[in-house]
Amino acid sequence: MFTGIVEELGELVSRRERPDAACFTISAPLTGSDARAGDSISVNGVCLTVVDLQDGAFSADVIGETLRRSSLGGVRPGDRLNLERAAKLGDRLGGHLVQGHVDATGTVLSRMAPRDGAPWELIRIGIPPGLARYLVEKGSIAVDGVSLTVIDVGGAEFSVGLIPTTQRLTTLGLRRPGELVNLEVDIIAKYVERIMTANMHAAQHKH
Repeated sequence: MFTGIVEELGELVSRRERPDAACFTISAPLTGSDARAGDSISVNGVCLTVVDLQDGAFSADVIGETLRRSSLGGVRPGDRLNLERAAKLGDRLGGHLVQGHVDATGTVLSRMAPRDGAPWELIRIGIPPGLARYLVEKGSIAVDGVSLTVIDVGGAEFSVGLIPTTQRLTTLGLRRPGELVNLEVDIIAKYVERIMTANMHAAQHKH
């Protein structure tokens, strides 16, 4: 479990292809400093398991399913990556509960500064059919593993605001229109939908 508060920008050092999988080696001076084999680290919002450690770097296997369903399929050596260690019980929860299980990828549609000259940017992201029902104004969403607040939702897109710190310390400052980002909706929304659907089916069977 993660909080969506990125700890550092790592870099993909190498990518070794395997049958329906790949092994990533990621430079991570901070997040890898106290990591051990078997630990979980969020990489652009995807929960990966540390399998090996080198000086200031860690390696993780990425299965084909993850490569196909997330933007990790397109990363190459030299690309920057958002990194966050798993949360500890008792830590402050600065963002929201993030599992590291990507629901879908979205496409950056636009990014612009507000007209009043405020030091933040508005970024609009296109989403696949069926995902909008989990998003609400002022609700939470993880974009490339970054916990953000939804500003508005309209049809097949939503918008979020990026403060200067987020732009500087995460990959979202580098994303341009047309690029893919990993999306994970709030787990609470999915549980509520599941419970309501089950209750509706139960009520229908009673009649």
